[in-house]
Amino acid sequence: MSATATDAGTSRTRSWWGWGYADAHPDDAECAAMGALLPGTLPRPLPIPRVADLAIGRPGATPPRSLAHVVTADPEARASHAMGKAYRDVIRALRGQPGRIPDLVARPTDDQAVADLLDWASEHGVAVIPFGGGSSVVGGVEYRGDTHEAVLSLDMTAMDRVLEVDTAGRSALIQAGALGPVLEDQLRPHGLTLRHFPQSFEFSTLGGWLATRAGGHYATVHTHIDDFVQSLRVVTPAGTGASWRLPASGAGPSPDRLFLGSEGALGVITEAWMRVRERPRHKASASVTFTDFHRALDAVRAIAQSDLAPANCRLLDPGEALLSGASKDGSSVLVLGFESATAPVDDRLATALELARDHGGHGGTPKADTDGKSDAAVSAWRSAFLRMPYLRDGLARMGAVVETFETAATWDRVPALIDAVRTEVSAAALKATGQQATVNCRLTHVYPDGAAPYFTVAVAGRPGDEVQVWDEIKAVASDVLHRHRATITHHHAVGRDHRPGYDRQRPAPFALALHAVKDALDPHRILNPGVLLD
Repeated sequence: MSATATDAGTSRTRSWWGWGYADAHPDDAECAAMGALLPGTLPRPLPIPRVADLAIGRPGATPPRSLAHVVTADPEARASHAMGKAYRDVIRALRGQPGRIPDLVARPTDDQAVADLLDWASEHGVAVIPFGGGSSVVGGVEYRGDTHEAVLSLDMTAMDRVLEVDTAGRSALIQAGALGPVLEDQLRPHGLTLRHFPQSFEFSTLGGWLATRAGGHYATVHTHIDDFVQSLRVVTPAGTGASWRLPASGAGPSPDRLFLGSEGALGVITEAWMRVRERPRHKASASVTFTDFHRALDAVRAIAQSDLAPANCRLLDPGEALLSGASKDGSSVLVLGFESATAPVDDRLATALELARDHGGHGGTPKADTDGKSDAAVSAWRSAFLRMPYLRDGLARMGAVVETFETAATWDRVPALIDAVRTEVSAAALKATGQQATVNCRLTHVYPDGAAPYFTVAVAGRPGDEVQVWDEIKAVASDVLHRHRATITHHHAVGRDHRPGYDRQRPAPFALALHAVKDALDPHRILNPGVLLD
């Protein structure tokens, strides 16, 4: 069966090859219109790939009869679990080269089924790839290599219930397979929310957020899913364990920290107690424009170092502002938003706007943000934010190379880092394609001591060699990040695509410890081979 999801009570088909819903992708005419904006793209869009055209062989393994009810070898299920949703994945599917397609897809409904599947896989040397919503953009949910004769994709989305809610303690026990909307729908009757809204919110799960240390809704303070974790329950080939549910603890190294960011290489997160909060009732937002991007950086730093704690504090450079429709005059745009469940936020927004104007900002009329209605630039950014992955896939159909990468660095390094990325990545794209590239930047999350720049690259590719072109550009980008001591990833995770950068960033003693943990918890090395470790 095709992967489906329910939206507003209507079943919509998920795209097996691209982002999101199949019916939300640009049509051929829209793709061609976008391609015309990038010189050197294809004259007409590549056809949408069909599962029927893939060479999907017979499964290389047969599960025991006791597990047959949770395992399928359906070709469409296997194809939709073969890759994530990075540009590399999309263009490979469009070119009919999706890579190793899993032999089987399992959808367990409880911890025991997960444990039984891991036992069977360990005994037979079957690679197990934990799979949430499949929205990885770093090669985190595919198999690369030839050391395992069969591959099982472990789809956790059948385990999607909020099992318990502690309203007094503002926490909830949630199964790891719950997609963002499913999770929120179950918390809403209690007047509560997790309020973790990554761009992939509709198409990613709690377990995926935890396993990749996902960044979410808040641009300051509580920026990562880590901040909301009380305890985790994890099934490993060596056994099942759960940490105590506590508000805080100083009892040695945190067991939760071992599995947060482990990307399915050490165990399978099956449920978690999460800190939740009352749904916000007071919201206000505004946008501020800047003619000088570096002064805008100073403004953001001043706001981040105040005690204002905006929920949204995203700075768009001129190219990103133009792309999103937030500005058309070459200005940079700062999008500010505040929210609270208990008190009006107008004063906090006004103070933040004053700080922005002290650093050269212009405009910024506060507007109560109700029913999604906010100032024009904020609304334009919000719409573009949700639509952008679909447009990327449309440009990919035109043979364009369109992808993003993100990082974080301390404030003393941020300005030079952004300038170096723009210069060197543009040069790398020109060298690889002979075409001028667009390299845009925005800040997605900010801290008192630094910020997380997020870059978008767009250039016409070499027909048939689009993956190689992107790999060449990404290699240069990774070198720039390393040279400026900026992390290889702030919230996209490591996966397989970021392994070279992660290996350079990771301290050698920690690598030794990680190998030892892998040997102890996954002695047959079946869990997500190639992620974090060889």
